[in-house]
Formats: sequence, structure tokens, C-alpha cells
Amino acid sequence: MPDPFVVIGGDAAGLSAASKCKREDPDRDVIVFEKGNWISYAHCGTPYFVKGEVEHLTDLLSLSPEETEERGIDLRRNHEVTGIDTDARTVAVEGPDGSAEQPYDDLLIGTGAHAVTDPIPGYELDGVCSLHGLPDAAAIRALLADPETFAVSDLGGDPYLEDDRVSKYGDMAPPDTVAIVGGGYVGVEMAEAFEAYDLDVHLFQRAEALVPAFGDAVADEVAEALRANGVDLHLDTAVETLESDDGRVTGLTCGDGTTLDVDAVLVGIGIAPNVGIVEDTSIELGDSGAIRIDEYGRTSVGDVYAAGDCAEMQHVVTGEADWVPLGLTANRAGRAIGATVAGDTTEVGGIAGTAMLKAFDLECGRSGIADHERAREAGFEPVSKTITTASRSGYYPGATETVVTLTADRESGQLLGGTIAGEDRAAVRIDTVATALEAGMTVDDVVNLDLGYAPPFSPVWDPVLVGAKVLAGEL
Repeated sequence: MPDPFVVIGGDAAGLSAASKCKREDPDRDVIVFEKGNWISYAHCGTPYFVKGEVEHLTDLLSLSPEETEERGIDLRRNHEVTGIDTDARTVAVEGPDGSAEQPYDDLLIGTGAHAVTDPIPGYELDGVCSLHGLPDAAAIRALLADPETFAVSDLGGDPYLEDDRVSKYGDMAPPDTVAIVGGGYVGVEMAEAFEAYDLDVHLFQRAEALVPAFGDAVADEVAEALRANGVDLHLDTAVETLESDDGRVTGLTCGDGTTLDVDAVLVGIGIAPNVGIVEDTSIELGDSGAIRIDEYGRTSVGDVYAAGDCAEMQHVVTGEADWVPLGLTANRAGRAIGATVAGDTTEVGGIAGTAMLKAFDLECGRSGIADHERAREAGFEPVSKTITTASRSGYYPGATETVVTLTADRESGQLLGGTIAGEDRAAVRIDTVATALEAGMTVDDVVNLDLGYAPPFSPVWDPVLVGAKVLAGEL
């Protein structure tokens, strides 16, 4: 029997690959090393767990350890891979029973990403959190709970939750004022979660606009939605330091001299790929800092693959490598690599950077390239148009305004990207844009799409079609 297929990381990419390989080749030895206690969980669901809309931590599990082992996968939790020897084809592992070396025949690096916290002095203070994983989510919800009635078991994390930090935060007085540092996905979604606890919520964004990946039109809509729900926005304002007089955060100071008294802080200024494991190897990184791969997920070293938030992917618009860490990307690439390792060579596919975001009742979506500077760097001459139209037939109850921005290349008419915002099923409409990008459609092609129509669901001209018509006229 050959040496096993070894997977580093037990989340979306890793377990998708392990499961697919085991299904296709049941006799293959598949070993998954996960340095933590949790596996295969929904990162994107954590704000809704904090808010209380998701009751238990285990509700966020896609696959439990027991189910993983029932599939014949050798899952080893609390085992950290500390090094890779690509010449000897082994990985060094630290586990509860000490150090060991594990040979591999094929290796997948699925180490994910980590929350960025630098350079903010005071990040280590009590009451300061990031949100990147279930332990973070549990700690934040514990901090928001009434210490007189809180119990760790309320979180529903048995038997996987390590409760020291959670117990500590559950014993602390809940905050009255919370500051969110960063106006991206996590910051916006957590503003809604904190507001549900009737906190005084302040959001600080270094840039002039929120959610910059979604473009100016969506950023304006998101800012309006947050302000309408009581969130104080501090745009174009950089938080420099966090302060304390007793070990728990008590305030912050901004670069412009602004100060604010707070008793909790969420830092959500981005994530970075976990690539330290390859530093001493010949595995190449891309320009983004994530691991460079080919169309089958293979790295620059034979029989070593990478997928998920630690790896680049090919962008369908530019044809170049890009790093856009999202859940579907990780699952799909992992599944393809599992098939390849099992003998069915499968491409990991491209990405358009399609994403959705909820800001209270506002739904937002984006796909492709909306930023003109980036489009020009890729060799395009970008043209954009923004329209506002109804989400349903005007006479049908429930219609709301939907804002669509589409961007195309002036010379070829190729659709480059789009964004959308509205309160009536707006986000899912971005899938039309994503499909058009994958197919390499022009704006005229999009205008001629035969999209569905019925008054309760859409006007005769869907908002995406209206946007395409207006952009086609501009071109």
C-alpha cells in the first residue's frame, strides 16, 4: 500500500479533499491533521451565533469528528504540523503524545488564514477580540451574557469547546460600549450582532468608505443602513492604541487625537494566509503572499497541493492568480484535489470573487472587478454605470429600490464585474453577474439573457438587465 494522502488542516478545503479521496479510493489511507479542536465549521455563520440567531456552536458544524471518522478518515485533532520535508516526503507533527514524523505520498496544505491584529497596541487586553473561529465567537457571546445567569453549556459547544477563556469572559461584566475596528465583512456583520444587545456601537474605518471591495455605491448604502440602526461611524479614522487601567480595555485613541471610552473592542482589519509552514521549503508563494498553485491545485513541488484560504486561485476575468479567501472556493478546490489524488484529474476552477454581505435589512453582493484602478492594471479600459430600480413590479407589494453597478471594458464590451444592494432579495441577483463573468459574456450578451419574470419576484426587466441596458448605451 502506498504512503497516505496527508492533509494539513481540518476545515473546508482539507475535509472536502479527504472525503472526496476516500469516496473515490476507499482503500487509500487518508490522514488529516488539525491543530485545533474544531473541524469543518461555518466561519461565515459566527456573527449570527454571536447575535443569537444561531443557538449552538455545534449548529455551525458541517461535519463532526465522529462523522469524519465514520467515513474512514484518520482524523487527528490537536495535532499541529510544524514542518514539511519535501525531499524526504514527510511532515513533522506535534501532538498530545509528543513529536512524530509522518510520511506522505500526496500532501495537501489547507492551513487557512488568521486574523490580522497588528499594528494595534493593546490588542492583548481583556475585552479585545477578533472573530476568526468558533472559540472567538464563544468568547464574544460569553462576554455579552449576564454573568449571573451565564453557563458555558449554554453555548452548546460540548464536547469540543475549551472553556477557560469562555468562562473568564462569562464572569466579566458585559460591555455598554463597543468599538469595532475595521469596516469590512466582519465589522459590518458584527455591528448588527452587537446592536442586538442594545450596545452603544462605534465602527472605525481607516478608509473613507466601508466594504471597499463592494465599490462606492454599495458602501454608501451600507453606511446609511448602519447609521439608521444606531451605529456611530468614524470613517477615514485610524485607531492607533487601545488603553486599560486594570487589564481590561477601557478606551481607544485615534490618529487624529479622537478618544473614546469603551469596554469591549472587536478588531476586524482583515486576514492573512497561514503560509509559515512552507517558509523553509521550495514551495513558491504568489504575489499575494498565498501559495501559488496551478489549475489542479498543485504547488511548485511535486505531489504537494494547496487549497483554501492559504492558496491563490486563477481569476476568471483577468486570467491571473488572485487571493480571494471564500468558503465555496475552499470547498470546491479541496473536492477537486481529492478527486485528482484518487486518480481522477480534476481542475479546481476559477474564481470571480463573488461574495454577499448583510447589513441589517440591506443585502449586498459583488462579483468580478469593480475597481477601475485594478481593471486598468489588468489591461482593461473600464466603464461603469450605476442604476437604481425596483426589485419587483411596481404595483406588487414589497418592491424596494435596488442599486446595481456594472463595469465593462470599453473596447471589447466584456463584462468585468458588478455590485448590488437592496432589501428585497438583492444579494442573490449577483449570481447572474457571476455566471456571466464565468462565461466571458459581453454587456450585450447580458442584456439578451432570458431571465425569469413574475410580479412577486422581479420586474419584466430584472435589475441586472436594467444595469446592463444602461451600460450598453454608455458603451
